[in-house]
Amino acid sequence: MSLAEQVLNGEIRAAARLMRDIDDSRHSAIEELKKLYTSTGNAYIIGITGPPGAGKSTLVDQLTAAFRKKGKKVGVVAIDPTSPFTGGAILGDRIRMNRHASDEGVFIRSLATRGALGGLSRSTSDVALVLDALGMDIVIIETVGVGQDEVDIVKTAHTTCVVMVPGLGDDIQAIKAGILEIGDIFVVNKADRDGADRTARELNNMLEMRAATEGGWSPRVLMTEAQRGNGIEELTGEILAHRDYLFTSGVIGEFLKERNERHFVDILRDGLFKRAMAFMAQDGTLARVVAGMGDGSIDPYSAAEQVIGEMMVLDGNNGAA
Repeated sequence: MSLAEQVLNGEIRAAARLMRDIDDSRHSAIEELKKLYTSTGNAYIIGITGPPGAGKSTLVDQLTAAFRKKGKKVGVVAIDPTSPFTGGAILGDRIRMNRHASDEGVFIRSLATRGALGGLSRSTSDVALVLDALGMDIVIIETVGVGQDEVDIVKTAHTTCVVMVPGLGDDIQAIKAGILEIGDIFVVNKADRDGADRTARELNNMLEMRAATEGGWSPRVLMTEAQRGNGIEELTGEILAHRDYLFTSGVIGEFLKERNERHFVDILRDGLFKRAMAFMAQDGTLARVVAGMGDGSIDPYSAAEQVIGEMMVLDGNNGAA
């Protein structure tokens, strides 16, 4: 059987191999994803995001245990940063979730960002699809923790939880801008620390400034101590309440439309970029453009237009042939 068929039969090793191939950008993985796609769309995706040091991994560990108690199969995608110097990544988030290692109802996969911005790896969406096809009811994606610009998760997850922690300095600075706008649920973790109440109060104050829509979802601020398991039951309940809201209000339809469009556009952009690089490699176009930019004889805008035009002509000639 193909890897896709084995994944649909619930074979863990096949899923692990396919995820590795996806992360390594092997062309064979694309063929397997084509076979899997029509069998996906059943898993509920939860995004856990927030600044470094907020305790996201411990929170994910506790949420995993909570959903397992409810009889749900849980897949976890933990994103770790990639070194800009060596290209390496520690991929250590799984250490905090080691207690689930022997649980057949839990699958944990770590991914490196590989230079991608926005808190996710380029292969995150496809790896989540594999977990979906494997039969996971819940897929939790823990972002890398890059701060205010970590907003890609909202385009992937059904429910996005923004995790904050007291003691990070200027709390208002930490929670403003894009991060404030993407959260469906806000969590003040390590709530036993001094300043937790202040952080929650400032979050609530800033959420009141958001433009509320009639019948829309109103994010709540919850307090947790993930290390001790405090507040996890309430957080799990709020996640499920948001899921119910999405489906009963009909908002889920627009969300899925936007997510599918983004997924397709990302695949298209990546494919066109790879084709362009391969096209330029045939006759050293890239090196000539770079050299021309250096001596001022070529501007990058005209060069890019020329490359695109030549590729379109080539495609046209191949079609005519």
